[in-house]
Amino acid sequence: MDIRISGQLEGAKTAKGLAVIIDVFRAFTVECFLAEEGVAKIIPMGNTDECLELRAKHPDYYLVGERKGIKLPDFDSGNSPSFLTTSVELKGRTIVHNTSAGTQGIMYASKSASEVLGASLVNADAVARYIKMRNPDVVTLVCMGLNGTEESAEDTLCAKYIKAKLLGEELNIHKEIADLKNTAGSKFFDKARRSAFPEPDFFMCLVPDIFNFVLKANTSIYPFEMEKIEVPR
Repeated sequence: MDIRISGQLEGAKTAKGLAVIIDVFRAFTVECFLAEEGVAKIIPMGNTDECLELRAKHPDYYLVGERKGIKLPDFDSGNSPSFLTTSVELKGRTIVHNTSAGTQGIMYASKSASEVLGASLVNADAVARYIKMRNPDVVTLVCMGLNGTEESAEDTLCAKYIKAKLLGEELNIHKEIADLKNTAGSKFFDKARRSAFPEPDFFMCLVPDIFNFVLKANTSIYPFEMEKIEVPR
């Protein structure tokens, strides 16, 4: 198995084989929690106008979206897992999801990869086990980074963690997770940015392997849908 690690939107555009789009802060942490909450569908989108058009056709759809962490105008909420799991009831509803990095990566990778997953630390082990089960010739781990344009430590760490699991190696990531409080995760502790980056989000995003499923983009339909697939241990 050829395991490749690439970065940001450019990496998503050229992803080959089974592509894993990694966005720890916060796109695929959000989607994992939403899937666990029992939403009916998660629709990843790259274009804001298309999201609003979907909601115009389906007024019951719930729009989750951000740019640079801030809630998009006319959307129902921003991209906060703590808000979405404590402040609104979404079970059985359809979620339309549009973010700066993660959902953009899904859209780009769908053009070049044979299969596309969304991943975060919360389901990293399930992702590794799914890849082993599929046994593709090529795996591309795409670290989406900050706004899809800059490397970010949490996504790089997640890629290293998944790769280590694929190779059967032990990788203790707890110190690196703790260090994120002072680097990429410092925004969650900045009181001036608290409305966009609630502190509980930091902790929700960094608990490894709590979900035993992957989220696979069904790219045979449009708009795409993220399918929850349980992975045998």
